[in-house]
Amino acid sequence: MVPEEYTVVSFDDPGAFLAAGQAYFEEHRVEAAMIAVTADRATRDGRPARAPYFWFALVHDPAGDVVGAAMRTAAFAPYPLYVTSMPDPAARLLGRWVVALGADPGGANGTLPAAGVVAETMAAALDRGVEMTMATRLWELGTLVAPTGVRGRGRLATGADLDLCLAWFNDFRRAADEQAGRTSGAHEGEALTAEDLLTRIDQSRVVLWEDDGAVVHLTGLDHPVLGVGHVGPVYTPLEHRGHGYAAAGVAHASRVIVDAGGTATLYTDLDNPVSNGVYARLGYVPTFDTANFALVSR
Repeated sequence: MVPEEYTVVSFDDPGAFLAAGQAYFEEHRVEAAMIAVTADRATRDGRPARAPYFWFALVHDPAGDVVGAAMRTAAFAPYPLYVTSMPDPAARLLGRWVVALGADPGGANGTLPAAGVVAETMAAALDRGVEMTMATRLWELGTLVAPTGVRGRGRLATGADLDLCLAWFNDFRRAADEQAGRTSGAHEGEALTAEDLLTRIDQSRVVLWEDDGAVVHLTGLDHPVLGVGHVGPVYTPLEHRGHGYAAAGVAHASRVIVDAGGTATLYTDLDNPVSNGVYARLGYVPTFDTANFALVSR
């Protein structure tokens, strides 16, 4: 039985959420970076226009200490939660709390085993099943080892690159599924708009790699929040693969974060051994296993 002493405190205001959980985010700065970065961005840019659900939550233990964090801010169906690690009783309480909100929770992504416990709890309450749609891993940069011998140079994208960047950002998930051997189509609602991407470009969050005057690769990034930045997505068109552009682009984006005084992190798809090997050679070290779970009909 879930102890009554565990509590969930929700926030519609991302700034208030960051302030209330500051000590927790500082202690768990790598694992919780995705949530902190998202809340910081929402504080500056406002709620994403296409996010039908928008809340953040902190889970407290019986002593009143924060033991986990969650958010529901996705702008694509099924609008899954994102959760950090937390004790199983806290995860079960969070799952029951989400169901009590009355909206279909869709699924849960995040650190294992908490994300799975939350998803299973929600599914049991709704007489649904659970499917793991992707196994992932969070990596933290140790000492950056930039690749050598890669032709070309990296640069930040500008407004003139908008159309190309938009096409590549929106093809990223299909290409990632293809490389991992998964059937594509599960992420059809995940497309960015031109306005979304122009904001990223204006905030210096898109790195391009050029070779002989042609743009051959794209890497996204989020600047450090509480000392931690994030790299991704990473996209190289099929015709330009095999030349080291992805490694060079990720190294360039990682250097932007490091030069700003932050620690670089990124997520990898465990079904894509190529990318996992590339990031390890760049100096990234695995820190947490993560996964995406969807609620499905029985």
